[in-house]
Amino acid sequence: MDNLIKENELIKKILSVSKTIAMIGVSSIKEEDLKNVKRKPSIIVMKYMQEFGYKVIPVNPFSAGQEVNGEKIIANIKDIKIPIDIVDVFRPSKEALDILYQTIQVGAKTIWLQYGIHDENAKKVAEEKKINYISNKCIKQEYQKYFLKMNPVFPVLRNK
Repeated sequence: MDNLIKENELIKKILSVSKTIAMIGVSSIKEEDLKNVKRKPSIIVMKYMQEFGYKVIPVNPFSAGQEVNGEKIIANIKDIKIPIDIVDVFRPSKEALDILYQTIQVGAKTIWLQYGIHDENAKKVAEEKKINYISNKCIKQEYQKYFLKMNPVFPVLRNK
């Protein structure tokens, strides 16, 4: 079977059975950013996944204790008290391997690296540890593609 077909089937299965997402790197909320925070990609993706029934826990050590989209921001995924299905990553590729090790520690089944994020070493370790590894894909757009049967487009982000 073609690798792309296998990956597509895996993505659809992951999104079907998963309920809880730890979202690493949700944009920090700074005073000067308050009017723009709703337009940041991580915030948009978080809100979207919440609207389709996922429990999304934002993780960002620089904003711990604050709230975004009705959820308290957690400093580290190890501090999350409920089981995590997907660790969704909005951080640079060079951090992927470390985040993968954290993913393994908390028992999550999938590490999902957003657009532009990929790490061959993390992929290799994920395969060895039998962790689903998705990289360089937007979880929001993949959800749209498989479950809403629509052309997955990121909303236009512009100043009003």
